[in-house]
Amino acid sequence: MNNYADLNEQQKINLIKKLYEEEKKSFIEIAKQLNTYSNKVRRDAIKYNIKIRDKSEAQKNALKNGKHCHPTKGKTRTETEKMKIGNGVMKSWEKLTPEQLQNRKITAKNNWDNLTEEERQHIQKKANEAVRKTSKVGSKLEKFIANELIKNGHKIQFHQEQFLSNTKLQIDIMIPSMNVAIEIDGPSHFAPVWGSDSLKRNVKYDQKKTGLILGKGLVLIRIKQNMDYSTSRARLVYNKLQELLKSINNKFPSIDNRNFQIEDNE
Repeated sequence: MNNYADLNEQQKINLIKKLYEEEKKSFIEIAKQLNTYSNKVRRDAIKYNIKIRDKSEAQKNALKNGKHCHPTKGKTRTETEKMKIGNGVMKSWEKLTPEQLQNRKITAKNNWDNLTEEERQHIQKKANEAVRKTSKVGSKLEKFIANELIKNGHKIQFHQEQFLSNTKLQIDIMIPSMNVAIEIDGPSHFAPVWGSDSLKRNVKYDQKKTGLILGKGLVLIRIKQNMDYSTSRARLVYNKLQELLKSINNKFPSIDNRNFQIEDNE
């Protein structure tokens, strides 16, 4: 093959399209093959209106073709490392401006729109399976809070049925010794994640459950999970819960003040 410098414009266009677009080679690989510089090939690609892969696409392509190893695959992180990473991610999100957040939402929507129908159905199937599993064994946040309560000496009941007037409605977490019921509400409880009809049913069930719990003289604490789960955020939520439980333990609230809410986005 001739040196890159010896090619005419049309030959360069055809060659870059073949190697970069079709064969998914990087500019560095192309440059080595054509005895030139990667920046030169990149500048020409831009000049010839060839779409440049973004960093994410380039990384996925490198992993797919075995050019790079996945940086975390096969590695086990300690809880301290996970907490440090989680705190870093959480802080980076908190620093985003409303405009940056909106741009991320647009990017996510565009990524979804660019999926094939088969890919969308596969993702939706996995999501539905996860929801069904969560309803039986509890969400990550529920299990985290349950484990932390146990560590702190509380005897709890987890997803127990038949407590609320022989209904099949479950209380996520009960602390019988304190007469406290804890409900963890994911986004499907307050947003049309699975459509408006599903949201209406969830709201109706929650209202019914709230009435039954308060009617038994219990304190109800609802934890509103606005954000995706992370250990760092779960820890912040649990700290809020712990403070509230201390307050309830010191003075059991009056009948008109037994309905509390904790949010994970504060």
